[in-house]
Amino acid sequence: MTGAASDPSAVVASVVARLRAAGCVFAEDEAAMLIAEASSVEELERMIEQRVDGLPLEIIVGFAMFYGRRILVEPGVFVPRRRTEFLVEQAAALVTPGAVVLDLCCGVGAVGAVLLATHRGIELYAADIEAAAVRSARRNIEPLGGTVFEGDLYQPLPAGLRGRVDILTANAPYVPTAEIRLMPPEARLYEPPITLDGGSDGLDIQRRIADDAPNWLSPRGRLLIETSERQSPITVEILERAGLSTTVARSDDLDATVVIGAMRLDRAASS
Repeated sequence: MTGAASDPSAVVASVVARLRAAGCVFAEDEAAMLIAEASSVEELERMIEQRVDGLPLEIIVGFAMFYGRRILVEPGVFVPRRRTEFLVEQAAALVTPGAVVLDLCCGVGAVGAVLLATHRGIELYAADIEAAAVRSARRNIEPLGGTVFEGDLYQPLPAGLRGRVDILTANAPYVPTAEIRLMPPEARLYEPPITLDGGSDGLDIQRRIADDAPNWLSPRGRLLIETSERQSPITVEILERAGLSTTVARSDDLDATVVIGAMRLDRAASS
């Protein structure tokens, strides 16, 4: 930061104290990021005031750190969560050279950007219904060779993708409507409700994704859906009703759960 006070440690201590007083749990880490990203004392002050007022840190600095990469974000988007790195890990373990990957409810494109950066030669498509998210996703994915569509789930996708998708990832909204009011203010006040609200039991969007997935998956395709540990038995039922065989992957470290659905051999043979 240019134009900073002569005693850097005093600046850090002051910022940490203000953030901690505002209730920031990771005040030290956030202070370090704000100081590093501010270009002047005046900008730092503005950023601190925004954070104290509750604006998410990632929106203030313009990016989220996800799987070791800077993912660009803008106001009015769902900020990628660390738990979704587990979805990336599960997908990455299944990706083969030349695979066709589709990320639905892609948000700002964090999952797709990481897969493109770590797996050369894959064909990646992403889609989201929310315009601000799509703008960010295009900034994160298209420079790496992926394609982003705006629209409702499968609706904007080209018909030529049907039956070709090897890996379908989805971090669809899975918060029950009645529980949104219990979420942290950073999510509840600054992220669009459409990116959080999964309906009465939180799984309405998962049902829509799973129901049509067999029409888009290749014969050996996989559908990977992030869900909660509590909701995972219902997510399993949803995928199995759609004709997929399922496994459940769990990371206690990230408090993350992914249900993986595979095309059944009898259904794949008949498609």
